Amino acid sequence: MSKALLSALAGQPVIVGAGLAGLSAALHLRQPCVILTPSPLGLEAASSLAQGGIAAAIGSDDFPELHAADTLAAGAGLSVPEVVRRVTTAAPQVIQTLLDWGVPFARKNGVLDLHLEAAHSRKRILHIGGDGSGAAIMQTLIRRVLARENITVLEDTSLKGFMVQDGRLRGVHTSAGFLPTSACLVASGGIGALYSEATSPSTVSGSGLAHAARAGARVADMEFTQFHPTALKTGSMTGRRPLVSEAVRGAGAILVNEKGERFTDELQSRDVVARAIFAHIREGHDVFLDGRRLRETVFSQQFPAITAACHAIGVDPEKSPIPVSPAMHYHMGGLDVDARGRTSVSGVWAAGEAACTGLHGANRLASNSLLEAFLTGQWAAEDIDHVGYQHILLRSVPTRQAHSQFSGQIPKLMSEYAGILRDETGLQTLLHAALPDVETNDGALVAALVAQSALKRRESRGSHYRTDYPEITDPYRTTLTFSDLPVPERLLS
Repeated sequence: MSKALLSALAGQPVIVGAGLAGLSAALHLRQPCVILTPSPLGLEAASSLAQGGIAAAIGSDDFPELHAADTLAAGAGLSVPEVVRRVTTAAPQVIQTLLDWGVPFARKNGVLDLHLEAAHSRKRILHIGGDGSGAAIMQTLIRRVLARENITVLEDTSLKGFMVQDGRLRGVHTSAGFLPTSACLVASGGIGALYSEATSPSTVSGSGLAHAARAGARVADMEFTQFHPTALKTGSMTGRRPLVSEAVRGAGAILVNEKGERFTDELQSRDVVARAIFAHIREGHDVFLDGRRLRETVFSQQFPAITAACHAIGVDPEKSPIPVSPAMHYHMGGLDVDARGRTSVSGVWAAGEAACTGLHGANRLASNSLLEAFLTGQWAAEDIDHVGYQHILLRSVPTRQAHSQFSGQIPKLMSEYAGILRDETGLQTLLHAALPDVETNDGALVAALVAQSALKRRESRGSHYRTDYPEITDPYRTTLTFSDLPVPERLLS
């Protein structure tokens, strides 16, 4: 990339990440902006992998208040009620905007078709092609982004750090060079790649969160890591696992073991179902999702993408049950933001899975993630426009870049000690393994923040289950900053 291009982009708001939150922000910004993405546009975004769809109370028997009640119930006492009400109230307008933009939501007899998913009290999941929702929404937004002359997309370009002086953002270090700016939106997604098995792409490793934390940004709810109960069991013990959508269970599929016996209620919240499957597997059982008798139509017609993934491992879901097991899926924690998307560092915003708004609490309700991503991207963009353009004259700055690759040990340790079941011994093991590298290794820093938050929460709530503290106590939220981490032992010697 030429220095001339970087110079031309100086001062523009920078969006880190090209998932739904980042693209929504870019499309809502009135001023020119820059999107940084480590891959070709949209290729490695977790949003493109979302199958079920996007939740909104638009059915004749549904209301935002019911959507809010379901969200609060799933959040296990930690969702922030004002945030929940704001998001669920705005959801119908999000659907209208996406329709106006050309998103081809599925219809039945001319009416928008709504799916049911676990822990929802009504059918309220809008979808495209049954299980291709995220990809179709992303493709629509990508076309709009590429058509906008005031959006510059820098592909194969990663964030390498923030330049903060006098408490304010002055610019961002990127793999292409330094970009002066007074506004940066972190929309870099979750932390799935830090686990051995996850449903998210390998690029989703929490690096944006780590860089912001080093710059002083506060994080919240880092201990809450949601494991999807039904990831396709491919035979590989590492890497991305194809998702078998929540909507499959909503359509009538049942969970059975190798004897064909049901062992849990499929439509409970994700944390409950994931723990039930995990426990059943630890007892020596194999677990399958039996979708051979769906209520409305045959499996392949309702879920073509999942059918293709099953065929790839030699399973025909219309003839045989689908082998499944839990996999890391979504991070409820992230950069602590206010209603405008502002972090605790002036000039840095966050949206989507990289942010912690308080919507999800201890356990995300299915299909609320795309909704939150679109809205938080929009709200952050509106605030960045309101703050306005600040001319940056900074030319020569020190370049201290943190490594973006975590050590090969971290995924194994995260899965073992910060997985579905946790205890103090395991979390301390993870924390002390990560601490020596937190200053230079993004994965180690995120692992340390997760472990430290999980150690502080001496109870079991939602997606955080402590075998040594199985009871639930009074609700409270956990926040941390980089300076709250214990000092690595090597610095004390």
